[in-house]
Amino acid sequence: MSGTQPLRRPARLAPGARVAVVAPSGPVPEERLQAGLDVLRGWDLDPVVAPHVLDRHGEFGYLAGTDADRAADLQSAWCDPAVDAVICARGGYGVQRMVDLLDWAAMRAAGPKVFVGFSDITALHEAFAVRLGLVTLHGPMAAGVDFVKSARAQSHLKATLFAPETVRTLRSDGTALVPGRARGVTLGGCLSLLAADLGTPRARPSARGGLLCLEDVGEETYRLDRYLTQLLRARWLDGVAGLLLGSWARCEPYDGVRALVADRLGALGVPVAEQFGFGHCDDALTVPFGVAAELDADAGTLTLDEPALS
Repeated sequence: MSGTQPLRRPARLAPGARVAVVAPSGPVPEERLQAGLDVLRGWDLDPVVAPHVLDRHGEFGYLAGTDADRAADLQSAWCDPAVDAVICARGGYGVQRMVDLLDWAAMRAAGPKVFVGFSDITALHEAFAVRLGLVTLHGPMAAGVDFVKSARAQSHLKATLFAPETVRTLRSDGTALVPGRARGVTLGGCLSLLAADLGTPRARPSARGGLLCLEDVGEETYRLDRYLTQLLRARWLDGVAGLLLGSWARCEPYDGVRALVADRLGALGVPVAEQFGFGHCDDALTVPFGVAAELDADAGTLTLDEPALS
């Protein structure tokens, strides 16, 4: 699957909906988890915590429990007919280790539901698009400090979940790095994870026809250069329709990142819009992946053809 085909939209949430919180990646701070659950309960949702969310791997402390347990939590939540949405607790690292342990046939049979996360969860956004053909939400996570302390992040995610027609246009805080308009289907996430996905089983063959959203955190410019160059050399960016840049938190000063993106991606000849306010940043917006949309880089807008959720 390339980036050209709109995907199936899950149903929006209603008051009382059951939301499962899972931890496919790194260990979860309990206090932040409780704060996030309180936010969800305040929206009249019924959050349930998967059994291994607070686990920590016995040998590798950067993992929230074993690969098998993390995969089992996600699969059980997804296949539970009483669960309407699955929200990740946090990112970190670990999805690459567990994604191929999931029973994708069983998850496909369970039907569509809402899935939310970002950062390391990029690998799951890609898998849900390619293996399940589902729209997913690149948005703040239940135990993320950027979620529990940000009214804007909370309100934008809540609107996307409950009234997605009210947030069909996302607005940038920046300017056009490369001007122009483009139409395509949204996809993307964390740059380093997209590069890491190349060559893996059932990986998306290219971003052709897509509006590619890119962000990352804590990377030196030469490493960002390496990821972008790898995507270019793999021909993964051939035919991409346009690019949206999110946050580059804890990377080198933004002027350097901006110059790198212009150097590496400017020759693609497609519109590039910057500072779109998604990713590892304060007040992060929720961006649906798998929805047909129009990017107007000059106006700094992304307008979805239809709401993210049905």
